[in-house]
Amino acid sequence: MASFLNHRNDSSVYIEEAITKDNVTYYKIIVKVGFVQWDVWHRYSDFVELHDKLIRDYGIERDLLPPKKVIRNKTPKFIEHRREALNEYLKNVFNFLNLTMPSEFAHFLDFHLYDIFFLLQDLAKKLFLEGDKMLQSEKSHKFTPLELHAISERFKIACPPMEKLDQMYDFSHILDFCSQITSLSIEGSYQILGTSNIVPNDLKFDLIPFKSLMDLKILGVPMACIQSVGSLRASLCTLSVLTATVVSLNEFLLVDVLHKDPSSITDSMIWKKLTIINFSSNNINKVDWAIRLVPKLQHLNLSSNKLTELCDISCLHDLQVLNLSMNNFSTCDNWHGKIGNIVKIDLSQNKVQSLQGFSRLYSLESLDLSCNVITDVEEVQHICKLPCLEYLWLTANPVATTIDYRVKVMEQFNARMSELCLDNEKASEKELDTARVLQALRVVKEGKTPSFLQNNHTSHSFHRS
Repeated sequence: MASFLNHRNDSSVYIEEAITKDNVTYYKIIVKVGFVQWDVWHRYSDFVELHDKLIRDYGIERDLLPPKKVIRNKTPKFIEHRREALNEYLKNVFNFLNLTMPSEFAHFLDFHLYDIFFLLQDLAKKLFLEGDKMLQSEKSHKFTPLELHAISERFKIACPPMEKLDQMYDFSHILDFCSQITSLSIEGSYQILGTSNIVPNDLKFDLIPFKSLMDLKILGVPMACIQSVGSLRASLCTLSVLTATVVSLNEFLLVDVLHKDPSSITDSMIWKKLTIINFSSNNINKVDWAIRLVPKLQHLNLSSNKLTELCDISCLHDLQVLNLSMNNFSTCDNWHGKIGNIVKIDLSQNKVQSLQGFSRLYSLESLDLSCNVITDVEEVQHICKLPCLEYLWLTANPVATTIDYRVKVMEQFNARMSELCLDNEKASEKELDTARVLQALRVVKEGKTPSFLQNNHTSHSFHRS
């Protein structure tokens, strides 16, 4: 990102070419500030409008701008002559106003889009005029990496000599706004910004100004861009890091820690209020030890990653919802020893073959195994005795194509079959009646009394014939 304050002597402007389109001639201005470059297109009438302002407010000579010509002003020769004259004019004005760089001239050259100081002036003005209204409505805001980089870099710069005296351009308006918002969204990009050579995801920034932030969403921003999370460890409740090519949770949880080593964990690294984490659509292949940094975690979303197994996360005593959809799980062995009192698991769109690993998750209320490779309806025997299970999804598994699939699943839940919601639908009376018949046939073979008869305190019994 450009910083004219730091590269004043390494900056230049020139008109590279002129193009006529729809009988209107546009002049391409190349602006260079240090290693940053961008282009701006203006008509001759734009130069006239700028020149009038510079004459009135900054003492620019009236005769400096090449005069207007009405007749034969579209010939290639004339256009080239005017381009050269405008180029000389622009260089002279740039050199004359180099120390003050008034906002009118800066905006004419698009400094407010690509330069740290002028971008922040516009942002400060916007927040001065609209900040209170924005905070009253929702205390939420979307910042670009460009804006966050500008804010972070501004902390390193002493009060500029050309700082506007007008109160509404003061940098403090930005800091005040940032310190009050509770929800922040950051969206990155690898596409160059506008006509410049700036790539947003190459810019580094920190989150120090955000003192009251509770909800943070980062979309498509590499973690290498973030230099510090400031005080977020004490305030943040909800975190989303999406499509950021993250391979490990500690890339964000320890983003500002140099040595990411489990033996070096201190209380200052703990995320004290973080209860919801969403790291979906990344490249995570293992839940690492950094999960211990969020002891209050209740919801964990790791969908659309590259996970093949679940590590021990039993330290998360408050964890209730676990989303592992669209990963590469094939086996789920002994999950009761890896997670605590889990309430909801989403394992849809994986490669799970057996339900045996869920047989002792006694707090489980909802289990989504849709779009897996379960083939045998008898696998339901492993989960049919879970006392709290009410929602089960097996749709789009091979087993769901078998005859009387729904009835065969519900029958195994015995007295609780009417409570089960299978594939988002509870059993109809017809399905329940059929399931009871199947259950009766099953227990006759086993020499037991059907549970629905036991619940009715009947004296009937069934024995092997």
